[in-house]
Amino acid sequence: MAKDLSFSCSECGASFGKWSGQCDACQAWNTITQSKALSSGPKGKSLGAIRGKTIPLTDLDTQEKEPPRTQAGVGELDRVLGGGLVKASALLVGGDPGIGKSTLLLQAAARFARNGLKVIYISGEESNAQVQMRARRLGLEKSPVKLASETNLRDILTTLEAEKPDLAIIDSIQTMWADNVDSAPGSVSQVRSSAHELTTFAKRNGMSVVMVGHVTKDGSIAGPRVVEHMVDTVLYFEGERGHQFRILRSVKNRFGPADEIGVFEMTGKGLAEVKNPSALFLSERGKPAPGSVVFAGIEGSRPMLCEIQALVAPSPHSQPRRSVVGWDAGRLAMILAVLESRCAVPFTGLDVYLNVAGGLRISEPAADLAVAAALVSAREDAALPAEAVIFGEISLSGALRPVVQTENRLKEAQKLGFTTAIVPQQAKQPAVAGLQMRHADDLAGFVEDVFGAR
Repeated sequence: MAKDLSFSCSECGASFGKWSGQCDACQAWNTITQSKALSSGPKGKSLGAIRGKTIPLTDLDTQEKEPPRTQAGVGELDRVLGGGLVKASALLVGGDPGIGKSTLLLQAAARFARNGLKVIYISGEESNAQVQMRARRLGLEKSPVKLASETNLRDILTTLEAEKPDLAIIDSIQTMWADNVDSAPGSVSQVRSSAHELTTFAKRNGMSVVMVGHVTKDGSIAGPRVVEHMVDTVLYFEGERGHQFRILRSVKNRFGPADEIGVFEMTGKGLAEVKNPSALFLSERGKPAPGSVVFAGIEGSRPMLCEIQALVAPSPHSQPRRSVVGWDAGRLAMILAVLESRCAVPFTGLDVYLNVAGGLRISEPAADLAVAAALVSAREDAALPAEAVIFGEISLSGALRPVVQTENRLKEAQKLGFTTAIVPQQAKQPAVAGLQMRHADDLAGFVEDVFGAR
C-alpha cells in the first residue's frame, strides 16, 4: 500500500493532501513542496504527516519582564512564595489531615481578596456552610471571597471561565473528577487529569490556582508524582499536633528560592505569623540541663536557632532503642557509630532518644556536631553552657567540616544574646562582635575539650 503523501507551503506552513501550483491559504505561487512525515508508526498512534505551526524562538539574552506578583501582606507566606503570588501560576499544598491547610488557605484567600484580587474558593470536601462557619470563627466573614462546593471538573472550569477570577483555590485535588475519565475520584488517572486541566486552564486564562493535595502516611503528597512536576510551586504544611507551631515549607518554586520556610503559630483566631521564630523556639528553654544543645541552623535563606534534646538511659531490653523526632534516624545511627569508633564513647546497652524542640524538622548535615554534643552531654550527665551555640558537619573519619552561611548563623546567635560559638576549624572565620569562637579540628578533640572524656 502506498504511503500517505503530505505537502506544505514554505511561506505560510499550510498543509495539503496533494500538490498544486498556488497555495490556497496565502495565494503564493510555486511554494508547495512535498514534506516528510513528522514521525513514523502505525496510523492513529503517531503524529504522522500533519504539521503544526512554527513556534517563535528567542535568544538567551532577551530581556523578558518578570511576572507580576501580588503580596498577601503576611510576611511568612510572601517569603515562602518568593515575594508574592505570581499571576498565571499553579501551586500545590500538602499536609497531614487536620494540620491547618484549609485554615491557612482561607486566611490567604481573604488577604488576597482584600488586596484587590478576585478570589474563588471551591471546596470538594466541605459544604458552603462549613466554610462560612470557619470564616466566622477566624473573623473573615466580611472578606470578598466567593465560595462554591463542587467536585465536577467540567462545571468548575465552566464557572471559572465565566467568572474570570484572579485566584482559584481547589480543596482538594483528590475530590475532583472529570467525566471523561472512567475511574473513581482520587484515583491516579483522575488526579493526573484534574491537575493537568486546572494547570493548563490557569495558564491560558492568566489565573492563579492553588490545589490542596492529600498526603500518604510517610508525609509525601498522594497520587502520581507527575502532579508535582506539572505545577510551579509545591508547599508542605508541617507541624506536630501537640505543638502550636506550623511550618510552611517550599520544596519546589519556579519563581523563588526552594526550601524556604514560613513559621506560623496556631491560635484560637487561626494561624498567626511568627516574625522571629528563633526566639519563639527557644522561649521555653529553661536552665542548662544535660542533653540540651542550641543549634544554629539555616532554613532556606533564614538563620534559625532551635534546641536539640537528647536522653540516654540504660536499656532493659537486649536490643537498645533509638527514637528520633525531627531528625533523620539514619544520620543518628551514623553519629553514634562515629562516637563509639573514633571517640571511644560507647552507647552499647543504652536507649537513645533525640528530639528537636518545638516540632521543627531539621535536614541539613550542619546539625551533626550539635547532635553529638547533646548525646555526649546526656551520657556524661554534664550540661553545656547556656550561652553557647554549636554547629558543624561530622565525617566518618571523625573530622569536622565547615558549613555554609557561617556568618549568618553567628549573627543570629549574637542577636539573641549568645556569647560563645563552638564551630569547626576553617580557613576563613568571620568575626562577630560580642561572640567568642571556640574551634575544634575533629570530634575526638571536641569531646575531650568540652566534656573531658574520651
